[in-house]
Amino acid sequence: MENNCIFCKIANGDIPSKTLYEDDMFRVIMDINPASKGHSLILPKKHFANIYELDNNTASEALVLAKRMATVMTEALGCDGFNILQNNGETAGQTVFHFHMHLIPRYKNDGVGLNMEGKGEPDYSLDDVQAAILEKM
Repeated sequence: MENNCIFCKIANGDIPSKTLYEDDMFRVIMDINPASKGHSLILPKKHFANIYELDNNTASEALVLAKRMATVMTEALGCDGFNILQNNGETAGQTVFHFHMHLIPRYKNDGVGLNMEGKGEPDYSLDDVQAAILEKM
């Protein structure tokens, strides 16, 4: 764990989050500036700055978890598609230098691009979305 890393603090429970899933390796949280309804992040509890630093086990487990979460979230939220996005380096759009994967439910005509910018304050309750996903876990 890196002392100055906000995602380390969130992943390890030092900062509260809307948690959808947690095990010994990962915490999945809802993004506080969502690009779409249900936009969430997979955070490893161990610090890796990017994909290049990941060990093979963590990398493979992250993808297995992404598949599981996408399946559950699609059923819970009724989305029409799904993006799993992971950025490495500032040029690629990485803004927090702790490896993470974006889980982005997609809806017809949602206007969400791949720039990952949130649309501001959501017009739905994060608590309601969290409850719908947790019900399916």
